[in-house]
Amino acid sequence: MDKKELGFLLSEGEGYNLEFKESFSDSIAKEICAFANSNGGRILLGVNDSRQIKGIAITNRIKSQIQDIARNMDPKFEVSIEELGNVLAVVVPEGTSKPYSVGGKFYMRQGANSQQMTREEIRLFFQKEGLLLFDEKLDYRFSLEKDFNKMAYRNFLERSGLRKTLNKADVLENLELLEKGYIKNAGVLLFCKKITRFHLSATITCALFQGTEKVKILDSKEFDSDLYSNYENAINYITNKLNTEYIIKTAGPRVEKLELPLEALKEALLNAIAHRDYFSNANIQVYIFKDRVEIVNPGGLVAGMKVSDLGNKSITRNKLLFGLMQRMNLVEKIGSGIKRMRDVIKEYKLKGPRFEVDENWFTIIFNRPDLQAESWEIRQGLGRAAENVSENVSENVSEKRQGQILDYIRKDSRITVPHLAMLFKVTERTLHRDIDKLKLSKKLRRVGPDKGGHWELPD
Repeated sequence: MDKKELGFLLSEGEGYNLEFKESFSDSIAKEICAFANSNGGRILLGVNDSRQIKGIAITNRIKSQIQDIARNMDPKFEVSIEELGNVLAVVVPEGTSKPYSVGGKFYMRQGANSQQMTREEIRLFFQKEGLLLFDEKLDYRFSLEKDFNKMAYRNFLERSGLRKTLNKADVLENLELLEKGYIKNAGVLLFCKKITRFHLSATITCALFQGTEKVKILDSKEFDSDLYSNYENAINYITNKLNTEYIIKTAGPRVEKLELPLEALKEALLNAIAHRDYFSNANIQVYIFKDRVEIVNPGGLVAGMKVSDLGNKSITRNKLLFGLMQRMNLVEKIGSGIKRMRDVIKEYKLKGPRFEVDENWFTIIFNRPDLQAESWEIRQGLGRAAENVSENVSENVSEKRQGQILDYIRKDSRITVPHLAMLFKVTERTLHRDIDKLKLSKKLRRVGPDKGGHWELPD
């Protein structure tokens, strides 16, 4: 720290990452703890609340005391110390083993103050830092006799390749789902009959809207059974509400193509189920609009993840649940789902998907294609058949453009095809096709060569 930086800190004043102390005392322990539990910060000793430098007598004893305070935190912590004249700066990095406590109390930075955390704040802090795991908590209300879904369990065994003759208790214990006779939340999600009996928000709600806004709901459904049933029912709902294109070839049966790739939709929904924040009071929501499909799950990115990491790496909130979904061949390795979504969307010649992320929500958005203008065949460029389809679909557009071509020619009889193509933002081939139609209908004729000639409009 030099004089210029000190001057900047003084002008900035106390805040989330900066604290002034006129003198040294043991109360500095609270500030160090709060900064360690937050994003780190600096404590300037020898500066009062009015940003005036009062200075302190800097001794090796004071430095040693500050280091001892940090080392005596739980867990042990390290700070660095910088001197500038009679001002001592205690530099506190963000902790890597949160949460930290001092004297048995936990502190957090709130604005320009260090506050002791309440029980609820500590609980939420543990959740945010991934230290309190929903899927590994025992549910003492779940009865293995009354609440256990035998059909869901048989489906799990079949998808996981496990023998149905194995003892159920042994299977659950080996999967780390059973402890002291009670099942963990991951097991409740997979093997319940009705999830809302235990976790009201662990459902999936699907809704179909009119148009592009959340104004009028045309249809909606909430699925509240076991995890796999909810997944299957939600996927069926989505596919039933989307359009299907029939590809008719010269030989063989017709091929049905959903307007959006089913694999991408499945990956997005499984991503929401596997990575959502199950402590949240909100559920997974699927919104179907005229122009897009949104799959929304509560809980932003897990601590340590950035948006730029999507598709490259992943950290899951629910490790036990994710492992069980891997056993069922529903998900592959962590971080691969986003990449597969992008790849299959690219194969469909569509853009996206898009991601909207904040502290509380994670949303995947798929743009629905306009099949009247851009069918799957057209996007794939499947030869002349696709061009014929394109011509039929865009007939009205073409007629409108032909009328506009005549308007331009009335104003300038020497206007060129390249110029017209640029004005309409279409290819010259498309313009020639429109002009040929105008000539056939005797609405237009060309006099002279392409270069040096002109257009005429018959009476």
